[in-house]
Amino acid sequence: MNLLRLFTGLSALVIATPALAHHPMGGETPGTFMDGLLSGVGHPIIGLDHLAFVVAVGIAAALTPHRFVLPLAFIVATVAGTLIHLAAISLPFPEAVIALSVAAIGFVILSGRDVGPVVLGALFAVAGLFHGFAYGEAVFGAETTPVLAYLTGFAVTQYLIAIAAGYVVVEMIGKGLKGAQNTPARLSGAMVAGAGCLIVGEQAIAAMFG
Repeated sequence: MNLLRLFTGLSALVIATPALAHHPMGGETPGTFMDGLLSGVGHPIIGLDHLAFVVAVGIAAALTPHRFVLPLAFIVATVAGTLIHLAAISLPFPEAVIALSVAAIGFVILSGRDVGPVVLGALFAVAGLFHGFAYGEAVFGAETTPVLAYLTGFAVTQYLIAIAAGYVVVEMIGKGLKGAQNTPARLSGAMVAGAGCLIVGEQAIAAMFG
């Protein structure tokens, strides 16, 4: 029953429309501390690509002894990526890299292989720069106060989601099993990989016919 519920919940994540993504404030630049905070809290949640990756970060980290530390590599990198965007520095093909990163982390979890913390941390950090770069669009041109609130909002939200996802999937449902033995974690990886492939496919179709 737990596996069925997990599969149903992750299926809902995969088929959730990305149309609302990236614009928690309706596309308007936050003008106050509260606007920035609410936008920061909402951004990682309503974007399918970001939410799928954050969930996967928590699951992958929970399969290691560093479940509370590894997600910080991603979160710190997202803050850095946002600051890069605000500095008007471009990163190449951010949307494509984000979509591919979602598929990649999903396949890593699905494989059931033990991945060292250095490799995982590097993957989280590189992906985080691009996810954070995308976050930066929502506050580009905003004043310092809403920007700081925005950074705080999405940093805290991402960390809480990652830790909660890892605990629920790996510890509660997966009984703390590691690697290939943790079926719920691998199933979650499959769903995240599917979400990433779906987004990659949508981008490819848009590029060919858009």
